[in-house]
Amino acid sequence: MKKNKVSFYWAFKEFIWPRKKIVFLGIILIVLRSLAGLVLPYASKNLIDDVIPAQDVNALTTLLIIVCVAILIQAVSSFSLTRLLSVEAQHLISLLRAKVQKKLLTLPISFFDNNKSGALVSRVMTDVEGVRNLVGTGLVQLVGGSFTAVISLVILIKINALMTFFVLVPVSIFAIIALKAFGYIRPIFRARGKINAEVTGRLTETLNGVRVIKGFNAEEQENETFEKGVERLFLNVKKSLTATALITSSSTFLLGLASAGIMGIGGYFIMNNSMTYGEFISFTLFLGFMIAPIVQMSNIGSQLTEAMAGLDRTQELMNMPEEDNSELRTKKLDSIKGDMLFKNVSFSYEENKEVLHDISFEAPSGSVTALVGSSGSGKSTIAGLAATFLNPTKGKVTIDGIDISEVNLSSFRSQLGVVLQDDFLYEGTIRENILFPRPNSSEEELLKAVNGAYVNEFTDRFEEGLDTVIGERGVKLSGGQRQRISIARALLANPKIIILDEATSNLDTESESYIQKSLQGLMQDRTTFVIAHRLSTIIKADQILVIEEGNIVELGKHDELISKKGRYFDLYTYQSRI
Repeated sequence: MKKNKVSFYWAFKEFIWPRKKIVFLGIILIVLRSLAGLVLPYASKNLIDDVIPAQDVNALTTLLIIVCVAILIQAVSSFSLTRLLSVEAQHLISLLRAKVQKKLLTLPISFFDNNKSGALVSRVMTDVEGVRNLVGTGLVQLVGGSFTAVISLVILIKINALMTFFVLVPVSIFAIIALKAFGYIRPIFRARGKINAEVTGRLTETLNGVRVIKGFNAEEQENETFEKGVERLFLNVKKSLTATALITSSSTFLLGLASAGIMGIGGYFIMNNSMTYGEFISFTLFLGFMIAPIVQMSNIGSQLTEAMAGLDRTQELMNMPEEDNSELRTKKLDSIKGDMLFKNVSFSYEENKEVLHDISFEAPSGSVTALVGSSGSGKSTIAGLAATFLNPTKGKVTIDGIDISEVNLSSFRSQLGVVLQDDFLYEGTIRENILFPRPNSSEEELLKAVNGAYVNEFTDRFEEGLDTVIGERGVKLSGGQRQRISIARALLANPKIIILDEATSNLDTESESYIQKSLQGLMQDRTTFVIAHRLSTIIKADQILVIEEGNIVELGKHDELISKKGRYFDLYTYQSRI
């Protein structure tokens, strides 16, 4: 994929222009602050050249009042500026995070298969943070600083054009160095976002798999992996710090030279009586007002460069094609019977590496289709195609005669239920997890699903019952208990199509007997696809597909396949012996 490089014009149109009123008010405040700041240098000249020699106490009082009012205006405008823009910047960050997360959930399953969850978390939470420098005080300070510098420059030329020209030479050299440095830094910041996401992703995986790590005494190798990631991050930061240090040190050197030159030239002019003490003091102060924003702008420039690098990565994500393409998926399903047909379906995860080859079969409404075969044969891929998690490379899958690739995914999945081998449970209560597909269900509907999946068999023993907190990913429950919650969730969803991927694989004998009863209720009048290693669980299936190396090698009912004494017979008799 071609890397995006976000332009400032795009960022301006997307983030700044919609908030033009707030930004404009911010600019007015910073101009007001800048103008108030210029009162002190003017007052200094009048104090030294006019008020003190004349020993005019009234003029001194007036001067002090003017300076104090200017300082008050500076303080109030600074507070208002920070309060107004910083709050709006944080609001924008929250909106952008929500927008990126919303976009993430529209992307296909294959995207999540190829990206670490921790890395994606970093893209949602960290990459967008730099945008505060666009709408926050950063950009406005850049505008305000430029305004202050230009006004100061005009006044400096008016006081002494020769001294001003001498100052502009090192300032111009500094500006060129800074611009070059920012161009060098932006790709570094972009790479930092990627490295940071990878390190965060690995750390998230480590914390999620802590039991496996401890079980295999693998703490040392995890530490080494994380340390290497942190080292990469350090080297990246080191690069950017070098460029930033170059900007800072060049500003110190060049602007220091300018100050030394001003001392010499100013001293010469004063000794020749072509410049007053007040003018020299005033020139020096105005010079500070011109140089300070330029140095400040170099820091803001670094922040804006980092912000643009983060937006590069955010925009790259936002431009990815969505799973539910409204232009291609135009057909909405109000209700379905559940007749599903696979017609000459082939599928590849990678180009020229087919994992399914010309698969054809029909799953009539209300039927149970079992998929069996050795590991890696293609069973889960067929289930993924039925669930629209994957799209066929060739051929088509239809639902009630409609090509599923043309169907609006939301309308289809609202009538789909899935129970996976390692089903996902939220950290929360059992009640919240069962209500997940339909949060507004009545208590009666909830209890019907709970009883149907025999969840009450173990929740009745818990002090908090259905309000028991189960821990992250249901860690406080047994595999069988987690699976029954997943089945209760599917029962509550009341779908027309069910995908059961190893739904009884984690269960002990007692739990399995409960689940077999609940599954009979779940599969009643619903088109069901069952992936099962335990062949005893699918004896009553309407059809059994034996999948090997991406092909259907046998198809039929249990008794038919046993009588054929083929691959299914081998698998079944082998398991029976075990």
